[in-house]
Amino acid sequence: MTDTSKSSAEGIDVDELDIAPENGWNALYLDGEWLPAGDRDLIDVENPSTRATLTTVPSGTADDVDEAYAIAERAQPEWAQRPPQERAAIVSEARRLLGEYADDLETLFAVECGGVQLKAGFETQLAQGTMEVGAGLAMRDGGRRKDSITPGKENLLVREPAGVVGVITPWNFPLYLSSRVVAPAIALGNSVALKPDEHTPLTGGLVLAKVFEEAGLPGGVLNVVPGYGPEIGDHFSAHPVPSVMSFTGSSEVGRRVGRRAVGSYTEPALELGGNNAHIVLPDADLERAIAAGAFGSFTHQGQECISINRHLVHESLYDEYVAGLADRAAQLPIGDPLEEGALVGPVINERQRDKIVGFVEESIARGATVEAGGGHDGLFVEPTVLSGVTNDMPIARNEHFGPIAPVIPFETDEEAVRIANDTQYGLSGSVHSPDVARARDVADAMETGMVHINDQPLNDEPHVAFGGVGASGMGRYNDEWILDTLTTVKWISIQREPRQYPY
Repeated sequence: MTDTSKSSAEGIDVDELDIAPENGWNALYLDGEWLPAGDRDLIDVENPSTRATLTTVPSGTADDVDEAYAIAERAQPEWAQRPPQERAAIVSEARRLLGEYADDLETLFAVECGGVQLKAGFETQLAQGTMEVGAGLAMRDGGRRKDSITPGKENLLVREPAGVVGVITPWNFPLYLSSRVVAPAIALGNSVALKPDEHTPLTGGLVLAKVFEEAGLPGGVLNVVPGYGPEIGDHFSAHPVPSVMSFTGSSEVGRRVGRRAVGSYTEPALELGGNNAHIVLPDADLERAIAAGAFGSFTHQGQECISINRHLVHESLYDEYVAGLADRAAQLPIGDPLEEGALVGPVINERQRDKIVGFVEESIARGATVEAGGGHDGLFVEPTVLSGVTNDMPIARNEHFGPIAPVIPFETDEEAVRIANDTQYGLSGSVHSPDVARARDVADAMETGMVHINDQPLNDEPHVAFGGVGASGMGRYNDEWILDTLTTVKWISIQREPRQYPY
């Protein structure tokens, strides 16, 4: 394993980056102002490679949440009245600014959430893409006319902003997963209160505040309250002000957020966990399937809801697949994300590491064999390949969210589908076969929101519907599909001619 005792990130002062607010990050962003922490508790933002504190941010309170929603509620009507091209222009300018700050963002991704340079590039591009698509929504589908069954009547279906949108986002792809809601919400005339994860308050929230402030967004339209989920999360998600509550995170917490939102008559949009299967059929191109499998399991240390959680491989290819995947895993360079060439960085914290390691150890005790990796150093968990895995082992039953590749054999296509569907989750998946019709049959039978043929599940395109079924969430993100969440449709009818009533 790479020696991580000396980190290239040591000595970095994130408060001095060009993207930082003038007075540093230790502030809330409310009503267009950077409010100092005052007497609030502080959140230490730590570098997962070194465990060194990078900076501190205020730990928002319930009163701060109330204030953020009150400000957003006051600002939204005037913002909605702005011409759509003006709203779109501000989102487009925010997109441009992300490109200007790409180097700073690469540093922040590395030192705040352990993202290597490859991942940083992906995330910045995705965030820019979702802003581009979001800006376009401002000019789309303002309403339509429908014929009426009543003589002399005209039906108009008018789209209006939902109002105030609450957003809670996770630490793994913080900038993108915040942007994919914030950007279209603002473009469509909504205002936003955003609570980023406490591990990534900078890239998950305060960076967006800085960028939109520079883009010219009026005060109050976007408000950011960092804070600990257990302390303010329930109050944030159950608040009576927002019309929409968007949450991305674990299924366990998402169920709670959804229940509390609905209790306040707030529409939930939930993108939750996954247990995604990578199915390799007997006629698959083996090298292609292995390459896809390695990318889908080990990118960003497996810390993505759409990562491969289980490799299901036909028994005729099983041994070769395991050997090939293990060889690729063993060659992946591990190290500080700012080190040139590092492809595997640290996992986010000790709790996450211990969960991953625990699942591996429990599965080994039940008969799994380590073919590559299996160790860890601090928060650096080695890319690990396990053979002899069955679907009831902890590493297969649970969303492990780590750089672990459990490989499970199957005999028939029908058995592969049965194993893939034997989970509460239904987010994404992949199927490998040169016979696209055969692969499509398997894809159609998989109970997931997304399936990728001759690829791997780690796919997201800002103009394509994204979401799952079952414990993986409800609703869809991106383009026209999030339009349905972030707007409401009002039916206005006009009786143009006198109507004859029966009494």
